[in-house]
Amino acid sequence: MSPCAASWDRHVPLPGLPPRGARAAVALLALLCFGNSYDGDFVFDDSEAIINNKDLRPTTPLANIWTNDFWGSNLSSNSSHKSYRPLTVLTFRLNYLLAGGLYPVGFHVPNVVLHAVISALMVDVFAALIGGLAYVEGGGAQNQAPRASLLAALLFAAHPVHTESVAGVVGRADLLCALFFQLSFLTYCKAFHGGDDRCEGKFSLQWMVLSLLLCAAAMLCKEQGITVLGINAAFDVLLICNVNVFELSQRLLLRRKSIDVNELVRSGLLSRLAVLVVGGASMFYARWRIMGTGPPAFTEVDNPASFADSMFLRIVNYNYYYSLNAWLLLCPWWLCFDWSMGCVPLINSATDWRIVWLLLLWCVLIGLISQALCSPDSQRRRTLTLGLVLLVVPFLPACNLFFRVGFVVAERVLYLSSAGYCLLLAYALGHCCCRWPRHRRLLGVCVLALLGVYVVRCAHRSHQWRSERSLFTSALLVCPLNAKVHYNVGKNLADRGNTSAAISYYREAVRLHPTYVHAMNNLGNILKEQDELVEAELLLSKAVAIQPDFAAAWMNLGIVQNSLQKFREAERSYWNAIHFRKKYPDCYYNLGRLYADQNRHLEALNAWKNATVLKPDHSLAWNNMVILLDNTGNLGQAELIGREALKLLPNDHTIMFSLANVLGKLQKYKESEGFFLLALKINPNAASCHGNLAVLYHRWGKMELAKRHYELALKLDPEAPGTRDNYKMLLRKMEQLRRTGP
Repeated sequence: MSPCAASWDRHVPLPGLPPRGARAAVALLALLCFGNSYDGDFVFDDSEAIINNKDLRPTTPLANIWTNDFWGSNLSSNSSHKSYRPLTVLTFRLNYLLAGGLYPVGFHVPNVVLHAVISALMVDVFAALIGGLAYVEGGGAQNQAPRASLLAALLFAAHPVHTESVAGVVGRADLLCALFFQLSFLTYCKAFHGGDDRCEGKFSLQWMVLSLLLCAAAMLCKEQGITVLGINAAFDVLLICNVNVFELSQRLLLRRKSIDVNELVRSGLLSRLAVLVVGGASMFYARWRIMGTGPPAFTEVDNPASFADSMFLRIVNYNYYYSLNAWLLLCPWWLCFDWSMGCVPLINSATDWRIVWLLLLWCVLIGLISQALCSPDSQRRRTLTLGLVLLVVPFLPACNLFFRVGFVVAERVLYLSSAGYCLLLAYALGHCCCRWPRHRRLLGVCVLALLGVYVVRCAHRSHQWRSERSLFTSALLVCPLNAKVHYNVGKNLADRGNTSAAISYYREAVRLHPTYVHAMNNLGNILKEQDELVEAELLLSKAVAIQPDFAAAWMNLGIVQNSLQKFREAERSYWNAIHFRKKYPDCYYNLGRLYADQNRHLEALNAWKNATVLKPDHSLAWNNMVILLDNTGNLGQAELIGREALKLLPNDHTIMFSLANVLGKLQKYKESEGFFLLALKINPNAASCHGNLAVLYHRWGKMELAKRHYELALKLDPEAPGTRDNYKMLLRKMEQLRRTGP
């Protein structure tokens, strides 16, 4: 294949920068667009993938990342999403070590830098796709389409649809996948560095193997990475071997002329395609074996179209989803963190007006495909075909054709596909400048205006991703019918203490989606705290009726029933929760409280012991054991339990307080005093601790110290039960001692 300098490249209304200058300009634009997300919070999916993911902790064996999914669940579990991305999790773990913990800046900065690097590399990717492979005498690559590749890379760097991938920490998977995707493609291009020898079928097998290894790395960052093999194959067919796909298809279908197999063999195309197929099949097989129990099981809530009654409705809705993705690329103004749960109502009949959009999509695609196949201009055929391949192939894993996916629309899956869109858009702009050269300056202004709008939109959207509050509330304008949006707004309000506002959003979430069990559970919890127990019981009962294995709802139902003194029902609910979640320390803790309320002391102690076995740092369970043993007169056992708890929780002031009370009753005044003082050092404003320390000093005969701590206790809590009476008793005793003294 000879270099194919794009004839329309010189008409693109941008300056022809040297390679380093072009990469630097693109990288700077990427930083300008998304730089304000560097110090954002952990938001949305970051909670599960980062904050609650134990695979990030140095205490977790490193080998776990190779057996767990992206969210920290074992791949063999039926509840696993099967998203196997160990290299991405490894970078999160490295961030945790370098930052010294869960500090968001240490996680956000690499995302911004990665996007800048990927955008800069896009200059080389687009240069190869548009202008082919050309080399200067020194062996370096020569960009045959400097203006077109720069324009496409600038459009990619500033596209607002990338905000979720860059500003959300979990978007690291898309970024790393894209980086290795690019490196795999560029390495594949290196296999043909032999100048004109590549026309004779000569290529470097070592570079091809390295390209396959980089493809595997991309796949270990996100499953989408394997699609680079399709890009490499298309590049080989269209640019390396210069095959006319339309002519080849006519030969195959119409059999007008036989295919010269010897020519294909001499060109090395069949050998290279065989290597790609074998490599891809091996990766597919390894990935399937790693999944263990087969593909993940998603529900109708995740992807309602895949549960539609007829094949016709499924196909129609899938195509409507494709049109929505296309619209996000064309007009990335309506962006939302989640598009499920009513955000995109299903098309249920052929008379739904929205069918117009999918018909329009296919009219445009058919028009592009016809130009890509039938245009007499070979340059146009190659550019349009490669643009369409880069647009469509990376999107295939998310299109529901091969397996059911767990979302309706997801902006993050468009990160790689947007490169194909940017290539097609750059070609369209260049073609317009070529066709109407008098308007080149006007088109240049339009390009700059478009980039300016992109930059402003990126900055604004990145700002919305800085906190959950702004992210969730922004979605209310885009998807007001999305129950999950209302749920997340309510959850965020509840976390910030605004429970009254949270209730209204939870109620709206349940109204929009009457089987939304998580909204019912959270609403029931708030109503429980507000002592509206009857409605809370109704909501939680409905939640477990809809989803019988919802362990958290069973536990919360048990708490409400316990408060309503429905002890038998509460016990049954707790055991149901434990049945569906074997390792549930909080449920054992609440079960222990139920038994304690019924004076079933031994069963209460056993339940709390189970809680501490499952969760050794369960402070409340340890403390309740000490208090119960203290109240039942088992002071020696209470002391042992208290000391054992403090070995695990050396800074827990509540356990110190309870143990100090026990030691005081055992007349171990000095040790008791030490634990009281330690507890007060940690929590100096604990009125009960001052009051009980005063009682200790009172018994011990240290009247002045007792007086001082009684006064501190009353100052902190004037209504403290018994403290004022004890203080008066102390004053009377001190007065008697003064009268009888020398």
